[in-house]
Amino acid sequence: MLRPSSMSEVTNTTHGPFYFILTGIPGFEDIHLWISIPFFCLYTISIMGNTTILTVIRTEPSLHEPMYLFLSMLALTDLGLTLTTLPTVMQVLWFNIREISFEACFAQVFFLHGFSFMESSVLLAMSFDRYVAICRPLHYASILTSEVIARIGLAIICRCVLAVLPSLFLLKRLPFCHSHLLSHSYCLHQDMIHLVCADIRVNRWYGFALVLLIIVLDPLLIVLSYALILKSVLNTATWTERLRALNNCLSHMLAVLVLYVPMVGVSMTHRFAKHASPLVHVLMANIYLLAPPVMNPIIYSVKTKQIRQGITRLLLQRKVH
Repeated sequence: MLRPSSMSEVTNTTHGPFYFILTGIPGFEDIHLWISIPFFCLYTISIMGNTTILTVIRTEPSLHEPMYLFLSMLALTDLGLTLTTLPTVMQVLWFNIREISFEACFAQVFFLHGFSFMESSVLLAMSFDRYVAICRPLHYASILTSEVIARIGLAIICRCVLAVLPSLFLLKRLPFCHSHLLSHSYCLHQDMIHLVCADIRVNRWYGFALVLLIIVLDPLLIVLSYALILKSVLNTATWTERLRALNNCLSHMLAVLVLYVPMVGVSMTHRFAKHASPLVHVLMANIYLLAPPVMNPIIYSVKTKQIRQGITRLLLQRKVH
């Protein structure tokens, strides 16, 4: 539980035990137990939804195609993102356990930001899959072979690990001598950096480079792929073919919006609403982290006929057994 001295104690990262203090929902501490109910429901939907998607793709041989292999990567990423924040969020809301050790906080930052970057990278890979399927359908099977997909998956993992690790090493070398109080119920890099009492110009420049290389570049490349898809679709013979091609991209378009709209919202809030209520920042951050893992399995289950049929068969098999 929270120690009496935790709010005022000053500790350097290099001396003695070090811990951070997590924050729940500001101003609503008395009803955290009630607030935990919708959070628990959202986490349950995310875990069950993404696990179901993965099970259906694994058990259905007809879904062992590039599009669904990329979807399984997205489901794994969403599952990882959910399981990264679940322990600390629920321990704060259920038990008011707000302390988190230095090492555990850094581990959470690594996985949280790693999976967030991975989500963006997987959506970029999925946009490439849609581009090849619609613009070069005759070469689809020869371009996106199992070996190529495996290499893309490995490249995504390497990209995200190499993006996150340097920022953690840069942060770990700095002394933390301000308040230990974090503004969320999980550890974020941009939250922790405000507690540092040293020159953080290198950290800021590296963060800026990451924003350009991932948060800005990925959406631009996704938009480019859809511009090329739209150009190709408009050149097709009939409206029926055009609508069929665009419908094949609809689930991916919705997944892109579910990720980037909250992301832009969080960025705008930090940029233009610095003095807004802490509750606004907490709610925006939670929407950003929970919306994709919760909504993606719902979107793909509703909009993708093959996934719907696979879920139905899976449920019928379990009912029989």
